[in-house]
Amino acid sequence: MKESTQLKSIFDGILTEGNLVKAVFSSVRKKSLPYKKVTIRPLSLQGDIEFQAEFHYPDHVTHENIGNHLFTDFALELINDNFKQVNILTTESDIQILASKPSTPKIYKKSAIRESADTSHNQSKNYIIPNHVPCDFLIKLGVMDENGNVFQKNYSKFRQINRFLEILRDASHALPTDRPLKIIDFGCGKAYLTFAIYHYFNHILKRDVEIIGLDLKSEVIDFCNDTAKELNYSNLTFVIGDIASFKQENADMIVSLHACDTATDLALINAVSWGCSVILSVPCCQHELFEQISSNPDNAYLKHGLLKDKFTEVLTNGLRGLKLESCGYDVSMVEFTSLEHTSKNVMIKAVHKKNNPAKMKNAEDEFQKLISHWNVNPTISKLTS
Repeated sequence: MKESTQLKSIFDGILTEGNLVKAVFSSVRKKSLPYKKVTIRPLSLQGDIEFQAEFHYPDHVTHENIGNHLFTDFALELINDNFKQVNILTTESDIQILASKPSTPKIYKKSAIRESADTSHNQSKNYIIPNHVPCDFLIKLGVMDENGNVFQKNYSKFRQINRFLEILRDASHALPTDRPLKIIDFGCGKAYLTFAIYHYFNHILKRDVEIIGLDLKSEVIDFCNDTAKELNYSNLTFVIGDIASFKQENADMIVSLHACDTATDLALINAVSWGCSVILSVPCCQHELFEQISSNPDNAYLKHGLLKDKFTEVLTNGLRGLKLESCGYDVSMVEFTSLEHTSKNVMIKAVHKKNNPAKMKNAEDEFQKLISHWNVNPTISKLTS
């Protein structure tokens, strides 16, 4: 029983530390087993770190994805039922398990010098903030170790931060270059992206920037302010506040991730009124038009609540995009995976361009046609150039 507990502890520890490179199960217990070896590796699927088991048959291989919650039980089952030997490679150690008798295995462990596994399918990707290079805020927030190696369990967060910075980089050409930048992040939460924005402009581009992060939770604001102070990130401050009540005369860019329902519209309206050059907004919980649009029982995509919800979400974002275009913005709808969720979300990326009256009027005309056709009155209607 002691050794069985020890084996469970090994696999639970691998899951907790997120440091697996690969585990190879071999030396079959019974000749009738159709596959002769199983290799388990970590795998990133849509931002989640899971595991992939590769079954080696005599003439082919098959694969099975294993969720985090099943990893330990799956590994122990392979040992108890199918294999007498396991070789485990982690970023910190090499472990060999000899388990002719699963209840009394022999376990050998030695140190190993090995980099953290890159679990993405694009291992050669050049990130704006690279792996294996120390980054102060990522170390402070627990994404990297002191040597700059991303913890495997946080690799999805690392990729998401870099994806956001790629979107920001593509839009940053519209920002002014003759003065310090003023940026506001609504609903910053633990502020991974807020710190990333500061790092990108101040440390990578060597630009002066003033950033304000807002959140409604006092403990979050205290944590973020303490972290900014410890990192010596000057002109990065966090305050308690929300989109509706926050007062500001001007800003160059706003970020709004998962502002619920019409809070996204308030963020967009404020951004335009402040003369923002760049707007990056990921809407959330869009119910406003669901209550307004008529549910015609003869309309296949409105008579079902699920389809109606999806349609009104698309319509809401489409109307927001048109309204921003009517105010002189070049609008893109970008796929973005959030830090809090594994599902892919729509990000509204709006970059202010030189005014084109004809294009702006056309967008406003299209906006009016749509709200008239669907008989809706969205909050974004209040937005004016």
